[in-house]
Amino acid sequence: MPHPPQDLALSARLSPAEERFERMRKRIGGYLAPAVLVVLWFVPLPGLPVTARHLFAIVAMALTLWMTEAIPLAATALLAPALCVLAGLGSAREVFKPFADPVIFLFIGSFMMGEAMLKHGLNRRFAFTLLATPWVGASPGRLYAAFAGITAFISMWVSNAATTAMMLPIGLSILAEVGSRQGLANFRATPFASGLMLITAFAASVGGLATPIGTPPNLIGIGAIERLLGYPITFFQWMRLGLPVAILLAGFLVWRFARHCPVPAQSLGNHRHWLETERANLGRWTRGQKNVVAVFTGAVALWILPGVIAALDPQGAASPTYAWINARIPESIVGLLAASMLFFLPAESDGDSLTLEWKDAAGIDWGTILLFAGGMSLGELMFSTGLAHWIGTGLATVFQSHSVVGLTVLFTGVGILVSETTTNTASATMVVPIAIAVAQAAGVDPLKPALATCLGCSMGFLLPVSTGPNAMAYGTGCIPLKSMMRHGLWLDVVGWVVISGTVLLLGPSLTPKP
Repeated sequence: MPHPPQDLALSARLSPAEERFERMRKRIGGYLAPAVLVVLWFVPLPGLPVTARHLFAIVAMALTLWMTEAIPLAATALLAPALCVLAGLGSAREVFKPFADPVIFLFIGSFMMGEAMLKHGLNRRFAFTLLATPWVGASPGRLYAAFAGITAFISMWVSNAATTAMMLPIGLSILAEVGSRQGLANFRATPFASGLMLITAFAASVGGLATPIGTPPNLIGIGAIERLLGYPITFFQWMRLGLPVAILLAGFLVWRFARHCPVPAQSLGNHRHWLETERANLGRWTRGQKNVVAVFTGAVALWILPGVIAALDPQGAASPTYAWINARIPESIVGLLAASMLFFLPAESDGDSLTLEWKDAAGIDWGTILLFAGGMSLGELMFSTGLAHWIGTGLATVFQSHSVVGLTVLFTGVGILVSETTTNTASATMVVPIAIAVAQAAGVDPLKPALATCLGCSMGFLLPVSTGPNAMAYGTGCIPLKSMMRHGLWLDVVGWVVISGTVLLLGPSLTPKP
């Protein structure tokens, strides 16, 4: 899951009014965050101890900075734990302990493998091979299906933004061919152009739901559930929930865009010829590509293996084999070992270059890793100081929801709503611990509400600023804002229903302690 190319990220164009709003939002955040910190630091709150009140002030400041982006998100993730140490809420060793959590190293290993895929062009080989198949050209709607399927599949293993960065140039090339075929001077102004760009951005976000490493909120939720509830979510268990959700939402995208933004049928032959030419130009598989595929396939097999053993062994999770594999080769260690292997394998027969070099690894999204770790640190402190319980009790009283079904539906919607105003990663960092606290305060099993919240935080499709893929797609100039909002709202609503229903039907429950 590498860092997305900056040229595409910076190409996201906003209107002058939207640019003024963004500048104002950041300026307001720079003044508002310190004011929030000072006010909440000194104002007593009923039932809240002094240490929890001080943490509340720091968390509120961090949320203000995250939502307004007055300073970089990763900088806020470092500032907030540092202020917690300064406030005496814990020692530096205790507060910064989550920065060395095993989930962090799963993040690092996955990011490095994603960087290797980009370096050796596996994304283009995979995409052009499937798009050029005769099946894709058999009907106009199948182009959407192929594009959504490829994008979603890549996003299962590579970050949403990076996946979008891979697929948008291919989509724009297809649009250029379609425009040339139809004699259109401005092919980007067609409904098909809007549909292809939107389905690329939306499918990249949807595909990330399918695996634990597909998008940062998944790992945030898994880490919070394991730390706060003592329930480890395996790779296979997550896919049992995430994969059906991703398939259903991807299918909805194909249906909606094929219906509302149809593909010009007469242009399909032309783009198939272009795709076949591009595929032929890829040449033979390189040694580096073979190395990445072999290592990546081995990593995925080891990630899934414990779940397969638990499913096949009559003893399930109590199987000695399952326990041994989980103890010796957990997912984080698999990720690190796989990434490390790439530094050993030569990319060329002469051995002068390696499949992955440190200059490549240095380009991964370290900021997201710091943001993730900082959020984990604040989440743990919220529970140790009693702040999470206080917030949970208050929300449970306000919403009067005391069932697993009610809280699952409620916090799926909360996760989606918050993700419209801030990054998915920051949303999961904020909302998942609160969902757990609310469920515990209501006396119900918090596992399903937490899982649904985590999945909901990967939604948010209304605006260009809602997600990185949205911003990149909007920057192509193919998407009217009202079109993004209309289709994005439908996807949010359908996602709310699908996520809530899937988690309630297929989600695990905490085993009551004897």
